[in-house]
Amino acid sequence: MPPGSERRLRRNNRLVIGALAAVAVLVAAGLVWSSSRLPDTYSVMGMGHAEFGGGPADEVHGGHAGHGWDGPPRQRGDRDVSELTGPRDRPADVAVELVAARDGGRYTLNGTTPGPELRVTQGDLVEVTLVNESVPDGVTLHWHGVDVPNAEDGVAGVTQDAVAAGGSHTYRFVAADAGTYWYHSHQVSHAQVRGGLFGVLVVVPRAGVAAGQDVVAAVHTYGGEPTVNGADGLRVDAAPGEPVRLRLVNTDNEVKRVWTAGAPVRVLAVDGRDVHEPDPVTDAAVTLPAGGRVDLGFTTPVDGTTVRVELGGVAVVAGPPGAPDPPVSDPPADTVDLLRYGEPAPLGFDPAAADRVFDYRIGRRFGLVDGVPGMYWTINGSMFPDVPMFVVADGDVVRMRIENSGADNHPMHLHGHHAVVLSRDGVPATGSPWIVDSLDVGRDETYEIAFVADNPGIWLDHCHDLPHAVDGLVAHLVYTGVHTPFRVGAGNEPE
Repeated sequence: MPPGSERRLRRNNRLVIGALAAVAVLVAAGLVWSSSRLPDTYSVMGMGHAEFGGGPADEVHGGHAGHGWDGPPRQRGDRDVSELTGPRDRPADVAVELVAARDGGRYTLNGTTPGPELRVTQGDLVEVTLVNESVPDGVTLHWHGVDVPNAEDGVAGVTQDAVAAGGSHTYRFVAADAGTYWYHSHQVSHAQVRGGLFGVLVVVPRAGVAAGQDVVAAVHTYGGEPTVNGADGLRVDAAPGEPVRLRLVNTDNEVKRVWTAGAPVRVLAVDGRDVHEPDPVTDAAVTLPAGGRVDLGFTTPVDGTTVRVELGGVAVVAGPPGAPDPPVSDPPADTVDLLRYGEPAPLGFDPAAADRVFDYRIGRRFGLVDGVPGMYWTINGSMFPDVPMFVVADGDVVRMRIENSGADNHPMHLHGHHAVVLSRDGVPATGSPWIVDSLDVGRDETYEIAFVADNPGIWLDHCHDLPHAVDGLVAHLVYTGVHTPFRVGAGNEPE
C-alpha cells in the first residue's frame, strides 16, 4: 500500500460513516416531523386514544387507534351530534338575534362588546339566531356553563360548522338551571374571545330574584386595560341598607382575586349553582377562575357610605348616588376556601359508586405538533393530538382525578356538565357542595371531582386559559353511540 494511503482510507471511512449517520438523523427527524403533521381536516373522533375508566370497552371505541382521522364507523342505532338538539316543536319564549362583526381589532355583537346581556327566566325556551355580518374566520356561540343539548354547544368542528361571513345559525335550548352564565365564540376562540366576542346570560329563578339590586359585572381586559362591562369601572346606585347581588364573570384567561371593602359579603353561588348556607366573609378574597362565575351578596351600609369590590385593576362601587368612592384597599392575605365554605347538603348521587374513574394528568414538554417545534402541554403524558377520549355511557357516575404538574395554573372547563369537587390534594370537601364547570387547578395541585353523565354527546374538556388549549390542553368526553359529522379544518378551528 503506498505511503499515506491507509491514513486516507481511514479518513474516507470516517467521512462515509459520518455522512451515513447524518442521513440517518435527517431521515429520523423527517419521520418525526411527518408523523406530527395533522391532516387538512379530521374528525375529533379519530384523535388520540380511548380511555374507559374501568367501565366496559365497546368494540367501536376499543379499536379507536385503528380508525384513522375519520374516527370509528357509525353503527346501527348510533346518533349524530346534529340530532341532539333543543326543542323544535314549540315557539320560543325568548327570541334574540345577535349580529357578529369585526370592527378593527375588536369583535362586536349587535355593535357592542361585551354583547347584550341576555336575561331569561328559568324554564324558558331560548332561541338565539347568530348572524355573521363580517367576521372573516367564521364564528359560533358557546353557552359557557349552560348544560345545553350537544348540538347547541357551539363548538366549531365538533357540534357544528363555524358560521361563515354572510351566514347564520340558530340555537335553541331550555334554560333549565337558574344562575349566572356567559356566551362566547368557540371558533378561533383564543383570539375572538380576547377581542370581545362574548356576553353574559342570566337565568332568573322561576320565583324571581330577591329584592334589591341584581347586577352583572363581566371582567375583561382589552389591550392590557382591565374593564368591567366594557368600562373602566361600574357604579351601582343602591340605597342605604339595600341588598345587592353582584354576578361576577371572568372572561379573561387569568384567575382573579376578588375582595370587598365596606361590608361583609356572602358567596351566594359558584358557576350558576347556589351555595348552601353561605357564611358572611370579611378580610378574605374570593378566587374567580378564568371562565368562572361567582355571585356575591352584600348589603350597603345604613350610614350612607359605599361598598367597593376590587376585581383586579378595576372595581365595582355600590352605594347612594353622590356618596364618595372609597379608596382602593389592599388585597387581604386570606382566601375563601370553597372546600370548607358553607354547610353540607345532599348531592343526589353517590360518587363512591362510580362506574368510571379517569385520570387527567397535566404536564409539559418539548415536541412537535403539526410540524412546529415548541413547548406543549401534555395530558396523561401525551401531546396533542394523542389526547384522551374519555368514553362514558349515559347514566354513568364518573370520577376524575385532575393532577397539575405543569408550569402554570389551569382553569379546567368541562362542557355540558357540572361536577362536584370531592377533594383537593387529598383533603376531602366538608362544606357546601362545591359544584363547578370551571375549576382552577393550581401548580402542583390535585383535585378529584365527580359528575353524572346525563347529557349525551361529544364534549370538550379543556383549559380555559385559551392559549393553553391552542397549545394542546384539550381532551374530549364522548358518550357511546354518539358520532359527529363535523370536522376540524376546512374553516373549523375551535381553539
